[in-house]
Amino acid sequence: MMNAITDAADLSLMYLARYREAADRWMKETPPVLHRNRETAIREFLRQGIPSKKNENYKYSPLQPYFSWEYDFQHSRNHVDFQLNEVFQCDIPQLDTVLMLVMNGWFHSLNSERYELPPGVIAGSLEEIAAAHPGLVEPWYGSLAEPAEDPLVALNSAFARDGFFIYVPRGVRVEKPIQVINLQEAEHDTFVTQRNLVIVDPGAEVNLIICDHTLNANRYMVNDVTEIFVGKNARVDVCSVQNQHNRAASVHSVFFRQERDSRITSHAVTLHGGMVRNNLKALLNGENCEANLYGMAFIDRKQHVDNSLQVIHAFPNCQSNQHYKNVLDDESSGAFSGRIHVLRDAQKTNAYQRNNSLLLTDKALMQTKPQLIIEADDVKCSHGATVGQIDEDALFYLRSRGIEESRARLMLMNAFSYEVVQQIAADPLRDRISELVDKRLRGDVARCHECAYRCDC
Repeated sequence: MMNAITDAADLSLMYLARYREAADRWMKETPPVLHRNRETAIREFLRQGIPSKKNENYKYSPLQPYFSWEYDFQHSRNHVDFQLNEVFQCDIPQLDTVLMLVMNGWFHSLNSERYELPPGVIAGSLEEIAAAHPGLVEPWYGSLAEPAEDPLVALNSAFARDGFFIYVPRGVRVEKPIQVINLQEAEHDTFVTQRNLVIVDPGAEVNLIICDHTLNANRYMVNDVTEIFVGKNARVDVCSVQNQHNRAASVHSVFFRQERDSRITSHAVTLHGGMVRNNLKALLNGENCEANLYGMAFIDRKQHVDNSLQVIHAFPNCQSNQHYKNVLDDESSGAFSGRIHVLRDAQKTNAYQRNNSLLLTDKALMQTKPQLIIEADDVKCSHGATVGQIDEDALFYLRSRGIEESRARLMLMNAFSYEVVQQIAADPLRDRISELVDKRLRGDVARCHECAYRCDC
């Protein structure tokens, strides 16, 4: 049943009531580091409220209808009584990974878990590790994700209990990618809060694959926050694959902080989802940092995907690249907002940004907003954006070579996405993403075709 609350103030008070219902329990059960800022966060959320279109940062994302739904809140970890491989078979046989499961925002240990990690690497439940190793979590938790800057970060900070935690010590290279499967499955429509923390010490390397899926047709509202700290000369690669059904909505906020000589690569692949908002903020906090940020979205029906990026160059001699592409069909809508901010002392900055969108119908809509804020005078910065339809000349050329029209369109769409797909470093993962992209463009799958559940939405 749809919640009748339409007033923004009443909506905020509804979430305050949900917070008060569980706050005392959290204070008793949660490690102190996780609840030390809850009250500050809930006050910040009340001050700002659920973002409306009047909020400049969220003007292209219709969030309030999704937050107005009547959801259950899972304030404790439920027992998972299935084997992951029996339900979720979207693995990549050629890609050997360390597998982790988060269900409805709660980390779960698996009987089939393969924790083949180097000595000193810690991976598991954020809540459990915060209790066992508070000194490892306390210096980092909440230091990037500022509640005062975003009401949904504030809401996450107020409600967060668990998620995944990864620590890679100095000089350690994690050979196998760590694959985190984020699943939503509940008996009722559910609001999911998840908080993740990744700490990569100087000289360390790690690759993360994060897969988001829904396992039944209920409504889900996911609000997650991930903070990633990248030490000097460290390397971090994150590939996020979002493949949820049309009744799911999600807001993903990812924060990077890089130190000198470090490198990050981020891929955000949105194959399906009712409403998806991806926030990414990267702070290049030392000389000779490099940040490569790639994304692509393939949407149809009335789906909506909004990618919002901020890259802050705070030190000299750094480089950043942003390249996002979108393919929009039917009455779908998308948005891209990319900001490059070069601070006064960040001389010799090289920053590049591009957003390209392909509209397959006259009813599809794309909003793009590239931004440059440059306070230094010795920099190379550029940005560009294109929104258009399939090149009719290219289509005519292919058809003149005897290629049927639907096949020719598919070829052009695959060629459009190829540039971003090819930036994925791991060959098996890149091949798998290419396969899923091809199926998505064909309309063969609206979700992972190997999933044991078939959600008709």
